[in-house]
Order: sequence, then structure tokens, then C-alpha cells
Amino acid sequence: MAHGKKSDEKVVFVGDSRVRKGMGFVTPPDYTAYPGKSEAFIPNFLLKEWMVGVVVLVGFLVLTISEPAPLGYPADPGASVIPMPDWYFLFLYQYLKYPYASGDYVVLGTLGVSGVAFGALLLAPFLDTGKERRFYKRPIASTLMLLSIASVFYLTNVAWTHYKHELAKSGQEPEHITREKEAHEKHNAGLPTSMAPTTEEVAIVDPDGVGADIYKKATCVSCHAADLKGQAGPSLRGIGDAHSKEELLGIIHDGIGNMGPQYDQNIAQGLTEKDIDTLADWLASQKSAE
Repeated sequence: MAHGKKSDEKVVFVGDSRVRKGMGFVTPPDYTAYPGKSEAFIPNFLLKEWMVGVVVLVGFLVLTISEPAPLGYPADPGASVIPMPDWYFLFLYQYLKYPYASGDYVVLGTLGVSGVAFGALLLAPFLDTGKERRFYKRPIASTLMLLSIASVFYLTNVAWTHYKHELAKSGQEPEHITREKEAHEKHNAGLPTSMAPTTEEVAIVDPDGVGADIYKKATCVSCHAADLKGQAGPSLRGIGDAHSKEELLGIIHDGIGNMGPQYDQNIAQGLTEKDIDTLADWLASQKSAE
């Protein structure tokens, strides 16, 4: 230990006996050093993980078989529908709608930008090689993570907001909400809520009459199908039990529920007012057999 500033003074270092001398890097023992307490990753541990995965998969398959997925309404190419993916694809859906990801720039949007993102994720382990674990001292990994999370949240929010705006603008109602309302109405009326067809089918009254020919030319057929069983809209078989001719004319003129007025469209398709009156009369005659 030195007390002065003389250059030739002997310096004595005082050590701490409580600090043990380091032995450098010591190779940790492998699983063989702990008999009965550990096992080899391959094949023992991997086989157990595989068996657990099989059990979970079988359980999942049993659930899907016992509770089949509900079917939506039959597809209608002529219906006005706003396409919408599942919520976990909303950010990709919104991204692909931007000009630089479609049209003349579709290659840049699908390969260029996604390639840069995938390349950054692929190179992250090689760029961030430090031993520091705190995220604020890992600028490369933290920046990539924050940018990815912010982009996903932003694009998802924009896609959902735009979808709600389009629904309000067009006056449409999502199918799952329509189905839920119909199920509630059927439940309150004491009717079965299942989408399965009934065992007793209501027959078409006067299928070869003048009204049937007019129906095939009218706009009704696009939603209610040529056999009146319904497609994008409800079935019209037995509609005469629920609505009179005057009420049906009012529906054609003013619309009902999600269906808008159909009078002007039918006139534009070449039908006359007399044809529409005949059509309403024919629909009112569609009653179930007593």
C-alpha cells in the first residue's frame, strides 16, 4: 500500500480473502451427471412432447366433430357485400389495400416490403449479438419489435374503422348480427332457431301461372331464389300466411328490414305496374296447406 507520491515507493495490493479466485469458464455437466433426474432431449423429451401434441390434437378434432361449425347464408354473387377477413388478418388486409401494395406496385407490395420485413426478422439474431437482456439496451431488437407491434395495431385499427364506416354508409348489417336477430325472433315466436330445413316442405302454389313467370323476371329471384326457398334472403314459400297482397305491395315499394325498395328496379327491368300487382297477388297466394 503506497502512502506518498514517490515513484520508487513499493506498492502493496491488499486483497480480500472473501473473493474466490475465478476458474474461468466451467463447462456445465450434462444430463448424465444427474441420473434419474434428467433425460436426453432426443428422443426421450421430444417423444413426450409429441405425445402431448397428439392428445391435444385428438381432443380438438373431437370438439370440431361434436359441434359442427354453423353455416352462413348461401353465397350470392349479386349481393352487395363488404369483404372482411378474420380479425387476425385485418392488418394484412389493410396493408394490401394501399396503392404501393397493389396495382402497378403489386410486386413491390407482396415481395419487396414483405421481403424486407422477413429479412429483418431473419437477420435480427445476427445483428443483435450482445449479452445484454434489458430491452432498452438492445436498440436493434427493441426497435424491430416496437415497429412491428405498432404497425399491426395501426393497420388493424384502420381496417376495422374503415369497415364500420362502409357499413354505416351503405346501410348494411353484418351477417352474424342478422342471423342473431333472426334467431332471437324465432325464439320469441316459439319457432326452432336451427338453419336446417324442416321435414315438411311448403309447396309452391300455381307454379306455372302468370305470376310465376313475372317472379322469374323480377329482382326477387336474386335473393329469394327461383324455387322461393331463399338464397341471400328468406324463403317466400308460405309468405301468404304472413302478409296480404297490400302488405306485399308495400314491401315492394318501401322495402323491409335489410331489403330496400324494389319497385323502381323492377320497372327498370321492364316490368309494368300491372305486372307488379300480379306478382304481389301471386305471392299472397303462396300459403301452406292446411
